[in-house]
Amino acid sequence: MDENKNYQPDPWESGIYETGRTRPPKSHTGLIALLLVVVIFLSGLVSFMGLLNVRLFAQLNAQPEEKESSVSFVSETEEAPDILEIQDPSAAALEPTAAPSADPGAFQLNPSPESVPNVPQNVGLSLQDIYDKTIGSVVSISCTGSYGASTGTGVVLTSGGYVVTNAHVVQGAGSISVLLSDERSFPATLVGADTISDLAVLHIEAEDLIPAEFGDSSVLRVGDSVVAIGDPLGMELRGTMTNGIVSAINRDVTTGGRTLTLIQTNAALNSGNSGGPLINCFGQVIGINTMKMGDFASSSGVEGLGFAIPSTTVKEIADQLIEQGYVSGRPTLGLTGETVSAFYQFYYHLPNGMYISEIDPQSDAARKGLEAGDILISVDDTRISNMDELEALLSNYDVGDTVRIVIYRAGRQYSAQLTLHESKG
Repeated sequence: MDENKNYQPDPWESGIYETGRTRPPKSHTGLIALLLVVVIFLSGLVSFMGLLNVRLFAQLNAQPEEKESSVSFVSETEEAPDILEIQDPSAAALEPTAAPSADPGAFQLNPSPESVPNVPQNVGLSLQDIYDKTIGSVVSISCTGSYGASTGTGVVLTSGGYVVTNAHVVQGAGSISVLLSDERSFPATLVGADTISDLAVLHIEAEDLIPAEFGDSSVLRVGDSVVAIGDPLGMELRGTMTNGIVSAINRDVTTGGRTLTLIQTNAALNSGNSGGPLINCFGQVIGINTMKMGDFASSSGVEGLGFAIPSTTVKEIADQLIEQGYVSGRPTLGLTGETVSAFYQFYYHLPNGMYISEIDPQSDAARKGLEAGDILISVDDTRISNMDELEALLSNYDVGDTVRIVIYRAGRQYSAQLTLHESKG
């Protein structure tokens, strides 16, 4: 039998060809009804629990409170009883001593007394007196060079025009100017700089300078009160004073491959404070601020970890810089150079190293045939890419020591043994 002939269309089929299904969709009435029942049940359960909580709360509040016991004390002017009495607070109510004053409706600014001296110790100067004593000896330093412009802080050493600051403040500067606290500005000449101690001495042709009083940092103790004065973040905030304590002494801090023995303080230091004074409670400069931990440790915003060069080191270095323009005993190869940029390394197929721009004609490097334009690759198997790395490495040697260097010239590498000589600045 031909089933197609006997096919009877369902009543809901229209007899018109459609691409969709011709059967009606399944009914979900049962599922919807079940969900409604569940919702009604949960709503009833929540209402029942709420009613139960209300009844329990009412019963708890209806219970009588337990009586608390208190001990009565007498004032010093009254005669104390032999036995302290245990009193029932419900027996008598305390009488108020005075009626509360009416609320005026808004707070008022009351007259304030004049500023009082903030003396950090039983002896010493107030913070205000420290500032007045030392601010005239603090100067602002501006530098310009091929890298752009930078600022820092300095301290007047002598009435004859010598100023001390950090070596990194004036490093690479083409011109330097010094701004005094009385707004006079003078061009400065670099007397000498020592990158190992991060100290430099400048000289200005100025009169009526107020030299700072330097104290002996060797007698410092942890916990001594100190303040810092300088130009945090630039000259817009020049003359800012922050206070703190000596957090540690003789702290060995390694930066740029060099280890410095410094004073640690929690007085706030920021970029621009470099070269400024750290001052004790007697208004004496006991250190030259040089860095904060966040400057070289990480970018996580470390606070309360500042460091200063002790005044005993400042005197030793500054005296030599003023007298001879350099610090005795500093070894050098007699080379000056700069980093070979990544662009030149890629474009000219050059190795990573330090491009030698100048050679001291009296150095062993000049006698051994090194020339400007050579690229210093390593010293005693230590890779070198800039002057900071070279100076940091040589600080571990003495004058007269011999090192093996590797240089690059015209597509080839050469090695040589060089003797270190004393740097003249």
